[in-house]
Amino acid sequence: MSKDLILALNPRMQFTRIAVYRMNSPVFLKKINHKAEELGDSENFYNQLEVRTNIIMKELESNDIPINQIKIIIGRGGLLKPVKSGVYRVNELMIKDLTKDKYGKDVVNLSGLLAYAIADKIEGSQAYVADPVVVDELDDIARITGRPEFKKRSIFHALDQKTSARKYAQSIYKKYEELNLIIAHLGGGISIGAHHKGKVIDSNQAYDGDGPFSPIRSGSLPMGEMIQMCYSGKYTQEEMMKMQTGEGGLYAYFKTHSGFEVCKMRDAGDKKASEVLAAMAYQVSKSIGSMFPVFGGEAVDAIIITGGMAKDEKFVTEIRNRVEKIAPVIIYPGAEVLAALSDYGRMIMREETEILDYE
Repeated sequence: MSKDLILALNPRMQFTRIAVYRMNSPVFLKKINHKAEELGDSENFYNQLEVRTNIIMKELESNDIPINQIKIIIGRGGLLKPVKSGVYRVNELMIKDLTKDKYGKDVVNLSGLLAYAIADKIEGSQAYVADPVVVDELDDIARITGRPEFKKRSIFHALDQKTSARKYAQSIYKKYEELNLIIAHLGGGISIGAHHKGKVIDSNQAYDGDGPFSPIRSGSLPMGEMIQMCYSGKYTQEEMMKMQTGEGGLYAYFKTHSGFEVCKMRDAGDKKASEVLAAMAYQVSKSIGSMFPVFGGEAVDAIIITGGMAKDEKFVTEIRNRVEKIAPVIIYPGAEVLAALSDYGRMIMREETEILDYE
């Protein structure tokens, strides 16, 4: 019996997407929605590891997936130390850093942990992550801030952005390494990257709140007022962090993590939803525009808009109208995370990519 299946994983706050591929062919796709009481402790994602692992295994079994044929389990990389782009075998150091949230707390940290936990249950399988969110290709000048104590970190949607970049390059019969692109990933978080000849030389530090606000993040806020709030005595450090990430952005206005729910409210005539979404599109447009000077006078070949929010035509149109004079605007609705992970899985199977060590 051949061992030729790839299991791709993408855990999010309220659901986990899984997909099983046999090389180029999808065998099984599922979005597993989670109830709050099912996951339990939402403050510590590591505490959800066992329950999510068991749910995934049960889904595979109940849908007659030949589990013993799964060779590769691959997920998005979490918040780790800065790394170069590529595929990493999940090792003990990575597990340690993800378990302790050493470089930041986010549901994306479950990707590597879930892959490792599931691989442990399937004899002969191996766990990997690909293009972690901490892929670091920044130009040195992009790291410098207004205080020497702070340096800019590279945290962005590396997997989706690089997948979209390669997809566009292929569509025009060019190499990614030949192009200048500005790519905006519009999901629960929003990251905008300047891709110069195959490297992301600048991006907003989306995880920590730099850039436009998003469905769950507050984005850049007036620093003085933020500092005053921190020392007001009204909020703990944990509460302030939640304000920035998890309970910021659209959630702060509408108490939902779903951008689509707010879009539905706008379409139903809700004036506040319309105004806040327009402001979010405005901030995304400004961030896209701010990447133009990064290329040092070179032309930008295209602006690519991707991610879940790219499915909303009205929202995307507001951005397009503001930025299309910079470069042609290409829309790739949704985030093809599982397909991108399966591509890496196939490259691993065929030994077409180097397996990197996290160290």
